[in-house]
Amino acid sequence: MQGVRAVVITDFGGPEVLELVEDHPQPEPGEGQVLVKVSRAGINFADTHARENSYLASYELPLIPGTEVAGEVDGRRVVALTGTGGYAEYAVAPEQSLFPLPDGVSDAQALALVVQGLSAWHLLKTSAHLAEGESVVVHAAAGGVGSLAVQLAKRYGAGRVIATASSEEKRDLALELGADAAVDPNADDLNAALREANGGAKVDVVLEMAGGRVFDQSLRALAPFGRLVTYGLASREPNEVSNGALMARSQAVVGFWLMHCFGRPGMVAEPLEELFGLVASGDLRVVEGETYGLSEARRAHEEMQARRTSGKLLLDPSR
Repeated sequence: MQGVRAVVITDFGGPEVLELVEDHPQPEPGEGQVLVKVSRAGINFADTHARENSYLASYELPLIPGTEVAGEVDGRRVVALTGTGGYAEYAVAPEQSLFPLPDGVSDAQALALVVQGLSAWHLLKTSAHLAEGESVVVHAAAGGVGSLAVQLAKRYGAGRVIATASSEEKRDLALELGADAAVDPNADDLNAALREANGGAKVDVVLEMAGGRVFDQSLRALAPFGRLVTYGLASREPNEVSNGALMARSQAVVGFWLMHCFGRPGMVAEPLEELFGLVASGDLRVVEGETYGLSEARRAHEEMQARRTSGKLLLDPSR
């Protein structure tokens, strides 16, 4: 069988462990699986955790990273969740994780929606239970999840959306996407900066994916009955929360992992259909980041971890 180009990890570690193999065995679909000819693969921050084996799921070596791909199955355009194996010319996906792409939705847009878009949707609706008029803080607002969450929060009735982003250019992008204020997360007193951006009041909802100092400062800025939803650990600094402190302030800390949505009726297909429709109609903007060749996977991971990227990052398996 003809080999395929793929990025393979044989040792866990930094970006240097991402090795391009020019003649890797083509994957073979098992029962209930399909083979996808990949046109674009999505790059997620979670891939950096998979590379280190430091994520919520554990991985076995050798590993081809990549959780989602866009491409073709029997001549049909699809987007698919693969779990692993996405950084390659061909990938295997479960049939139930395959979604047809409507006209008017590009590969890049679909890949932004199938993980980041679904995450933003569930963070606001399922985990935070956003209510009309509430204030929402969106950290990393220029990133894949954040850029969509800013727009969706407005659409779903948020009274004030406060974005954080690490550069003036990224903060300008967040404002362009509809945020009411944009804050530097590296401010000396992030708690005070968030409250100032909310007119002096504490905030109702925080979408948080950094951990460490950002988590602690955001929790301090949370109003009574506020909800902090944590969905990432980009800083690699875990936090501890006191049940007594939560009771004293009537606050909630909610964890979210997108994988728990899969296999549950209505938690994937229906939100995706809504998101595809919003993008096709022009009511939701996908911020497209850089497209890297497979041979540039290391650079992609380096730039993503150094916060030098915005929007949805992609891999092109043909280069």
